[in-house]
Amino acid sequence: MIAIFRQKSSGNALILLLYGLVLKFHTFLYPVKPVPNPGDNYIYLGILNFFKPLAEGAPVVFSILAFLILFAEATLLNRIVNSLRLFPKPNYLTAMAYILLSSMMKDWGSFSAPLIVNGCLIWIYYLLQGLHNNNKPKAAIFNVAVLTGILPLIYAPAIAYVSLLLLALFVMRAFSITEILVALLGVITPYYFFFVVLYLTNQWTIDKIVPSFTFYFPKMPSSLWITGGITLLMVPFLMGGYFVQGNLNKMLIQVRKSWSLLLLMLVVSLLVILINPGYNYLPWMVVIVPLAAFHAATYFYLPSKWGGHLLHWVSFAFVIMLNYRII
Repeated sequence: MIAIFRQKSSGNALILLLYGLVLKFHTFLYPVKPVPNPGDNYIYLGILNFFKPLAEGAPVVFSILAFLILFAEATLLNRIVNSLRLFPKPNYLTAMAYILLSSMMKDWGSFSAPLIVNGCLIWIYYLLQGLHNNNKPKAAIFNVAVLTGILPLIYAPAIAYVSLLLLALFVMRAFSITEILVALLGVITPYYFFFVVLYLTNQWTIDKIVPSFTFYFPKMPSSLWITGGITLLMVPFLMGGYFVQGNLNKMLIQVRKSWSLLLLMLVVSLLVILINPGYNYLPWMVVIVPLAAFHAATYFYLPSKWGGHLLHWVSFAFVIMLNYRII
């Protein structure tokens, strides 16, 4: 499988679809109607209410919707990674890693607010890459800031990604107080329209205007399955980080910045986990966007061909056993 996805061919999209169906087929066999979780906010709750009549008698609608979103995110992230030339050769390893990682926890296979946030994060990452040589940087910064400001209206703990936007400006561009002010203006723009809606619908209350946030310690692993999933998330990431570090001298400056931005996104995603009450592992799903690229680096750069195959099939077997409970 690694050898197939190391190549970039038109047939890989179909293989990726089949690969995802195998890993996610349990969500169609045992569909679960999503319920609101702590942190879910107005836009996501509105989407749930919109699909509620359609899915009332057929929860599989949410399973189909979640899979389509997941497959689109994997394909989009892979396309962005290839266009930014994070690897010497185009490949489908990032898309494969994204779908595989999204199956490491039971909670990650359902339709959820973090799933939608991940799609926005992928687009934000792409927009941030274009800031370094943009002829109209203020307009570009405002656009990406507006998208960043929408994230907390989907999932409240995603307010942490405002810090990602500000840190990215320091990484991608020279310091400019004007650009920072433009970014902050863009972040608050969605809230301006949101407050107008609250006022017009007579819902202008302090708890909706100023949401409260509390930091929590991440939930400790409650089973060997959780421990195994976390291990298979972290080990390839550490290996991928090592390989990326070892190849930095062969990369262009812009490519180095792209990897740095992914690492920043991972750090900020950990803040999202700390803001959420942590009743389950669903909030952890936001880490798979940056992790997928580092996992792909492990599969791409690993010197031993058999080592990459072994690592992949161990992860694949774990996901199958986790979701279908073979043992």
